[in-house]
Order: sequence, then C-alpha cells, then structure tokens
Amino acid sequence: MTSKKSILPIIFFVMILYFLFSGLGKDPTLIPSPLIGKKIPEFQSKTLLDDTSITEKDLLGNYILLNVWGSWCYACTLEHNNLIDIYETNRISIYGLNYKDDKDSAIKWLKQRGNPYKKNIIDNKGDIGIDFGVYGAPETFLINSKGVIIHKHVGPIDKNYFKNIILPLLKNE
Repeated sequence: MTSKKSILPIIFFVMILYFLFSGLGKDPTLIPSPLIGKKIPEFQSKTLLDDTSITEKDLLGNYILLNVWGSWCYACTLEHNNLIDIYETNRISIYGLNYKDDKDSAIKWLKQRGNPYKKNIIDNKGDIGIDFGVYGAPETFLINSKGVIIHKHVGPIDKNYFKNIILPLLKNE
C-alpha cells in the first residue's frame, strides 16, 4: 500500500509543472494596468526642450501615444527608429515621458537620434511614472482624445506592433 508521504512529492511535482506550462503561452509585454479605461493621472511638469509648463490637460483632444523613455535605456535606443517612422506617418502624435533622466543627456540623445515627440514631459524623479504605473522604460500608453488610457505596452514598440495592435485600436475606439 502506498503511503501519503510517497504521494506528496508527486503531487508537488505535478503542481510545479502546471504553473510552469501555464505561463508558456503568455506574452510578457502584456502587463495588466489598472489604469486601462481610466483617465490619465493629473500631473504638472516642464517640457524637455522648451521648458514650458505641461499638464495632463495638454494631452487631450486627439489620440496620442505616451512613450516612457530615457537616454540611459538601451531598449529605448532599439525602439527609437520605429518611433521616428511612426511620427512620419502623421497618424498619431507621440508625447515622451523622459523618465528618471538627466536633462542634458536627454537633449543630447534626441539631437543625435532625432525627435519623434510632439512634447517631452520631464519626470526626473519618476513621480509621474509612478502615477501611470510605470515599471521601467520603454513603456507606451495609447490615450484617446478624452484622456482615457485604452492600451499599455511594456517594451519596445516596433512597426509590426504599431500596424497590428495600435492602428486597429484607433479604428475600433
């Protein structure tokens, strides 16, 4: 007769396998955000290049992408040319949230690589990012004309993601 002690390791092993295999089909860039379907958080800051004031109200009126980036971020470098291409389509405005960065480094980085952003919001302490639920950079939020977050993407945006995910969301809204 089999004892309970000899069955416990088998049950434990099966449970571990279940949890490992259940995560295989999931996309790690799809991190649920409690802000989906809610208005963007209130904020007040300065813009990176012209040092003017900007608030959440300045993001209203049109669909926008809010891209969290930093000059220190390697993945942001990988994403940047794709953002330039999106900018050149004139389909949507891109705002930057310059996250936990040195202002001079960020300006130099944009001058070297090009600037796809309509405006860049300075968030050198990360407070605005915290309110948006940012984990790191790059992250991108799709915000509708009423200031409601309708999508969040963690990681670099590429042309296929823009074409297959972002553009259909613009049409379905």
